[in-house]
Amino acid sequence: MGFTITVFCASSTRIDQKHVDVATEVGAELARRGHDLVTGGGTASCMGAVSAAARAGGARTVGVVPAGMPASQERADGENDEIVFTADMRSRKAEMDRRAEAFLVLPGGIGTLEELLEVWTSRSLGMHDKPIVVLDPHGVYAPLRTLMTHLLDEGFNRERALAAVTYATDVGAAFDHLEAGRRHFPPTEEEILEA
Repeated sequence: MGFTITVFCASSTRIDQKHVDVATEVGAELARRGHDLVTGGGTASCMGAVSAAARAGGARTVGVVPAGMPASQERADGENDEIVFTADMRSRKAEMDRRAEAFLVLPGGIGTLEELLEVWTSRSLGMHDKPIVVLDPHGVYAPLRTLMTHLLDEGFNRERALAAVTYATDVGAAFDHLEAGRRHFPPTEEEILEA
């Protein structure tokens, strides 16, 4: 049974094509597995590639676009099955989170990092139990992983925080992790009490 996956990824056009190729592969695999897609709704770079590939495979795509976003930064993808306009970036993230049943995070800049850290924090605090997978085939997030381990060693992080995110280097494995995590959502009353 398919479910809705929110994908956080880059909209930068200055990145290496290999990252856009991964996004295309993600969109195709998402559709092949029968899932729906939510993105930030732009046409550029990885964001546009994942949506276009998902639609080409028959997936339903939803774009969530903040009002007032300059067209020079991000142009709304009118090919989406649904476009949701929000008042600002904060409400955009809230809407993307609300619609998600799972999160897949590809390499990106500060916007993608902010999205990742927000859902990561809320999961580590037990505010949701939606699976979060970081797909990083080219090691872009290696310094982030090192930092998180360092924060654990220094006592700022807990093991639970690090365990809230799964990493993958292969598209198929990333979806396997999402699907396995989704089977345990929503948590049972017993799981909530144990947390």
